[in-house]
Amino acid sequence: MAELTYRDAVARGIAQEMTRDPDVIFFGEDVAKPGGVFKATVGLYEQFGGKRVRDCPISEQAILGAAMGAAMTGLKPIAEIMFSDFFAVCFDYIANEFGKSRYMSNGQIKCPLVVRTANGAGSRFGAQHSQSVENWAMMIPGLKVVAPSNPLYPTKGEVPDGEIVDRLGAASIVRRGRDATILALALMVPRALEAAERLRAAHGIDCEVVDVRSLVPLDTRTILDSVARTHRLFTVEENPRLCGWGAEIVSIVADEAFYDLDGPPVRITTPHIPLPAADILEDIALPTVERIVERVGRSMDS
Repeated sequence: MAELTYRDAVARGIAQEMTRDPDVIFFGEDVAKPGGVFKATVGLYEQFGGKRVRDCPISEQAILGAAMGAAMTGLKPIAEIMFSDFFAVCFDYIANEFGKSRYMSNGQIKCPLVVRTANGAGSRFGAQHSQSVENWAMMIPGLKVVAPSNPLYPTKGEVPDGEIVDRLGAASIVRRGRDATILALALMVPRALEAAERLRAAHGIDCEVVDVRSLVPLDTRTILDSVARTHRLFTVEENPRLCGWGAEIVSIVADEAFYDLDGPPVRITTPHIPLPAADILEDIALPTVERIVERVGRSMDS
């Protein structure tokens, strides 16, 4: 088992699929010889050559338009959008084309492609480059939406050797507990885990932490089973509070597991504001370990 940074794990995952299937191609801005602005594609150009790993102009519409055309003609493109905020520039493809082409053509047109992007805060890039926009994508029928949590770009984590293939739509229980369920995604997962350890040490509250991983399809079975065991639910969401993914999950739990709950579900979110660029203000806006501990502890004591 190797210890890799998130960026190296991304490159390894792309390389695995390009090795498995010669129809997989990869392109985006500065992803070939430069290795990506976040260095998440280092080595791909050298391994697979310029026909399968290509740099594109600074045009998100061109990148996704080319991806869709390639997919419709039998290739399986992975298209990188540098920041998820830039989905807004090419949203017609995301909202109106990718997920609807097969449906509208009665299966005659297939569109097997992946859009890979950097999503969320932590690098102090401000209101137009640090948004967490997974809820933009999950509302669109026909798309699948996933957000791995670890290891995060500059951080390291253990990655199993050999080929890695997982089932889409499966959440992961990353910490077992009996008193409360904490649901988290991406950057919020390690924060939820640290908060759970502090809650156990300081308050004797034993939290189960679930890495949601896949928003569409959503692993409702794992979530509902966890709530049935712990009888309390907390979501930790980096996205702004209004219309966040946690609101959808809370509505599902209210519909299907209401009588398993011993208290109201609690959402711990970013406020409904543009994300500040100043480091101290970004830190205040995002859910922190301290805020998770305080909010869970207060709710469990009430």
